[in-house]
Amino acid sequence: MTMAREKGLSAKQIKDAADRAETTAQKQQVGIPFEKGKSGNPAGRPKGSRNKLGEQFLDDLLASWEASGAEVIQRVIEQKPDQYLKVVASLMPKDLNVNINQMDGMTDEQLIASLRSLDAVIQPFLAAQAENGDSEGNPAQTAH
Repeated sequence: MTMAREKGLSAKQIKDAADRAETTAQKQQVGIPFEKGKSGNPAGRPKGSRNKLGEQFLDDLLASWEASGAEVIQRVIEQKPDQYLKVVASLMPKDLNVNINQMDGMTDEQLIASLRSLDAVIQPFLAAQAENGDSEGNPAQTAH
């Protein structure tokens, strides 16, 4: 109240302001604004109104893309490659699971067939190594 008096307000002006503040708080009904089961808009939001702006934006974006999308991309690549890279990176999934193990989906029979095929390919190399050294791949000893 001292601040109000310092600003030159009379006691009546201060009381009127306090009464208005109380009335405003009562009107606003702090807490639950509507009775249970009733809304301030019983008819509800018109169907499609929330999506109308988004749909229009996407339609405009598609029209713009169809008109000059490829040319704009090429211009960005040439003039602002860092921005192009940033856009491409933002389109990538956050968790990219790259599986380079080709054997994960193979059956036991397929694995055995692959091992036999590999064995057939490396046998000549192993035989040549055995001639020039021991069977564990160590070179033959030389005479000094």
